[in-house]
Amino acid sequence: MPAHTEVARALRDAGLRVTQPRLAVLAAVHDHPHSDTEGLIVAARAELAGVSHQAVYDVLRALTDAGLVRRIQPPGSIARYEARVGDNHHHLVCRHCASIIDVDCAVGERPCLTASDDHGYVIDEAEVVYWGTCPACLAGSPPPSSSDTRSTHHPEGSEP
Repeated sequence: MPAHTEVARALRDAGLRVTQPRLAVLAAVHDHPHSDTEGLIVAARAELAGVSHQAVYDVLRALTDAGLVRRIQPPGSIARYEARVGDNHHHLVCRHCASIIDVDCAVGERPCLTASDDHGYVIDEAEVVYWGTCPACLAGSPPPSSSDTRSTHHPEGSEP
């Protein structure tokens, strides 16, 4: 997790007031990438016991609107949040346990893919979701447990 001073600076730089709920939620997103809202509520409450469900939802909306957090929702999945923003990376999703890990661009710079026809658009981003089976599911073992079973696991050697 980044230090509270770094999280506070990021909030200020984005033009947001620094509040305890914002600090707790943004730290939770950094600590638990690709977690859903319920998982982030649990994580935020570990730091700020009195934070309400509604406050977490409101903070996630503000952080997403400010560009500090990215909301992702692969087809068939609930919304997840991550703090890795601005680099046009992609995601790899396990069809069995729904774990999600980051995948860097396949080729070159942003948008890292070339459309077959841009129809006159200036394309600056590509969103790709790779689907497959994670190493833990291939081995027949359940993903490592966490405080929130809907949070993703990160196979050894992959990004946290």
